[in-house]
Amino acid sequence: MTDRERDDHEFSSGQGFDEPYEGFDIDPPELAVDTDKVDPVDSRVVTDILDEQNVPTDAVDAEELLDVGVSYVHINRHEQAAETFERAARFADDERIEQEAWTNKGAAHAEMEEWDAAIGAYREALNVEEESDAGGALGDDAPSASNEHAATAETNLAYALWESGRTEQALEHAERAVEIDPRFAEAWYNRGFFLLERGLAEDAVDAFDNATRLGFRNPDILEEKARALEEMEEFERAEKLVEEAEEMREEAEQELLE
Repeated sequence: MTDRERDDHEFSSGQGFDEPYEGFDIDPPELAVDTDKVDPVDSRVVTDILDEQNVPTDAVDAEELLDVGVSYVHINRHEQAAETFERAARFADDERIEQEAWTNKGAAHAEMEEWDAAIGAYREALNVEEESDAGGALGDDAPSASNEHAATAETNLAYALWESGRTEQALEHAERAVEIDPRFAEAWYNRGFFLLERGLAEDAVDAFDNATRLGFRNPDILEEKARALEEMEEFERAEKLVEEAEEMREEAEQELLE
């Protein structure tokens, strides 16, 4: 996951809203709060409403909640997204939806640079697969949840661990990601990055090449590969990659202007 830079923007003060005005909310109706019964500023409201003793599991559509969480992400409301993804995970009766929800919750926390919370969510996602394998819940012919989301959870966990200073664990989880899904290009890129951080430049170049072959080609990977080549004293190849990365950025900026 990458940080996005936001330009400063002066917003209009506007003309306000005509009365009466109803607040904006994209949560499904079954999660509405009765303010006569619950303090709307109480941080425990969501937990109270969604307690399984008060709301039956079959009354909550976990997949719909997952979509709501994604909608919150699209409008940069990451705190609400994280809460919604957790609700989806806790009410899901499908392991794949549960794992996707925990993985998305981790990504939402990562957007807010809440690395400990992100790590916890990614570990929850991976626990879903472990429990499924132990119990045989999906059956022999059903697709494993790991095929869809475990690799993402592993590589995102690696990044969160690295951001929190646990670099050795980061490489371990980056390795697991490409073992789970060898065609996951971003996982190869992350593996290359962590290998380079450990001083293993030649192995890093191989990982970057795998990512590129799988379609992951952008200025970041070109610059990281150039850095690895410099470590290997292949300065001419490194310089060409840096120039190519700069050209790609210039082209992208030109496209935005057009």
